[in-house]
Amino acid sequence: MRMLLTTALVLLTAVPAAAQSAPARYEAALKRETQVRASQPSAGILRSVIAQYEAIVRAYPRSGYSDNALWQAAGLAWLSYERFGQESDRRMAIRLLQQLRRSYPTGTLAKRVPGRIAQMAPAAPVPTRPAAPAPPPSTPSTPAAASISITGVLRSALPAGERLTISMDAEPQYHEERLADPDRLFFDFRNTAAADSAKPSLERIVGGVVRDVRVGSHPGQTTRLVIELEPNTQHSVFALYNPYRLVVDLERTEPGAAPGTRASAPPPITSRVPRAADPIRDAGAPVAPSINSNGSFSLARQLGLGVARIVIDPGHGGHDPGAIANRAREAEVVLDIALRLEKLLLKQKGIDVVLTRRTDVFIPLEERTAIANREGADLFLSIHANVGRNTAANGVETYFLNFATTPEAEAVAARENAGTGMAMHSLPDIVRKIALNNKIDESRDLANVVQASLYRGIRQQNADARNRGVKQAPFVVLIGAQMPSVLTEVSFLTNKKDASLLRTAAYRQRIAQSLFDAILKYRQSLKKVGTIASGAETR
Repeated sequence: MRMLLTTALVLLTAVPAAAQSAPARYEAALKRETQVRASQPSAGILRSVIAQYEAIVRAYPRSGYSDNALWQAAGLAWLSYERFGQESDRRMAIRLLQQLRRSYPTGTLAKRVPGRIAQMAPAAPVPTRPAAPAPPPSTPSTPAAASISITGVLRSALPAGERLTISMDAEPQYHEERLADPDRLFFDFRNTAAADSAKPSLERIVGGVVRDVRVGSHPGQTTRLVIELEPNTQHSVFALYNPYRLVVDLERTEPGAAPGTRASAPPPITSRVPRAADPIRDAGAPVAPSINSNGSFSLARQLGLGVARIVIDPGHGGHDPGAIANRAREAEVVLDIALRLEKLLLKQKGIDVVLTRRTDVFIPLEERTAIANREGADLFLSIHANVGRNTAANGVETYFLNFATTPEAEAVAARENAGTGMAMHSLPDIVRKIALNNKIDESRDLANVVQASLYRGIRQQNADARNRGVKQAPFVVLIGAQMPSVLTEVSFLTNKKDASLLRTAAYRQRIAQSLFDAILKYRQSLKKVGTIASGAETR
């Protein structure tokens, strides 16, 4: 009887794992990998995640997720080799990549295998030298080397500034801050060091809006990258993956104009057609959309899709007032901004607007996204007001859906998601939806446009406002949205100056106007119309 009971229990506990699909198991492994990489894992922990990926391949050898699982597992094996120097880990990484190429030869990852294996070749042997005498007992031991390397910095041109792409061999934790006198932006990358090969590229990025670049080592294996800027420069930051890159966009603002106003610049070339053909376009002829910030055209832009219906989501409401500080309620402030934005948008031909709420009522977070999907929205904009433990914190920031990369983004997501009614069993599905978010390029670009316009607009009334940049976090209100979607934090209620401004109609109107300008600019980046002979674009 005892044997029968034990057998039954084993079968019952095995059912949930067996019932999991390949996507669910892959996303669970990917989530665990993200958590492990953010810590200081042992070789045993890294190998356990590798085994989790290999189990997917054994269970679902024909799944489209299996080649991805082998690629991720190989990356972890190589990470273990780099950290702990075990030759068996290097051989494991090569074996996994060879298995990928052999089993899935038509996949896109198979094409990258030879180059990746070449990077894993053992280094040339170092000539043997006599061992150095051991240091006296009082000599402190050399600290362990940082596990993440900055491998290079690429500078490329923007219409009104520069883009700096910082390449690393893994995703670091980092702190970003901007300081004045002189105006400079700095990043503290934890457990990170600049490779010797990266130093020449750091020297080459000086010029344009970049006055100076400095790299220094700080305690705790932290590398500080300082970018000193020319006056009237605004910035935004976002991340790219596989491989990991941190992208910093630096753009000039008009000298003598209101702070945050971009400098006038020739329109960027938005088509692969030579510019010589531009002046002979017929009136109303379509023009190719602008390129995405990652340097390619998203599927939406390849298909020529545009924006006609916009869903505006004023955060919180009803029994969930949101943040309350300095005599201001978040739910009331953002609803008023949303209604003002709606009035501006409805004056535009060809734009339809839907609000998730028009009064002080409670709408669950999941229902807000469902409204946008049911209404066939082309854009989803969720408006919120920020809070901070530090009452001096101020300014604006904008988020798109992805896993959080900083403690600050994690805290904002935790606060804004507190009203969700979902339970822990929803986690695998949520992770899958975030990891397979196919609107990420457009959402990131929309977030960049919203952030730049919002910062530019509020600086006209709040010169002390800080540009907190574009960030990513797992906001429930953005999960499952079938269109580009962002969440913006328009100012800090916990900052007395921000809050006093948010209580005024003029400041709320300024925010609404800035969001309106951003939506139009993003819409025009998707669909543009040429004019006769001039080569100009109608706005």
